[in-house]
Amino acid sequence: MAAKNAYTQPMDVSPPNRLLAARKKDAQKSRIANGSVLVSGVDGRSAWVRRLKETLAELRSDIPDASAAERSLIRRASTLTVELEQLEARFAVAGQASTDDLDLYQRCASSLRRLLESVGLERRARPVPNLSEYIASLPKTLEDTT
Repeated sequence: MAAKNAYTQPMDVSPPNRLLAARKKDAQKSRIANGSVLVSGVDGRSAWVRRLKETLAELRSDIPDASAAERSLIRRASTLTVELEQLEARFAVAGQASTDDLDLYQRCASSLRRLLESVGLERRARPVPNLSEYIASLPKTLEDTT
């Protein structure tokens, strides 16, 4: 019998083996549901998929206990974010945007805002000092700035 450490775990069970046991996938679920693949039939190493994974992780971190419906909305919001970024890059390279591209951009941005509001996006007011606080925070003379 294997010796046990202070945490009463067998010493012959290494951390990698425990991780594999914890991530057993359900054979009845699709690869997307199991988390094996993010987008079916697409190389997960592409720049688009990598950026999708990043935005998805950022948005999911805001709502760790998201329901299935919220996770679905977060996924769609992540996709729209990546597509909006690509449109922005196209605008920057061309130095302009066509009317159709601007219309598409506006509709996608509005849809993204609605999705984010659905999952809990909140407007947060910035603290703005009143005039006397602002004046008091300014340096008194030029010597104070150096």
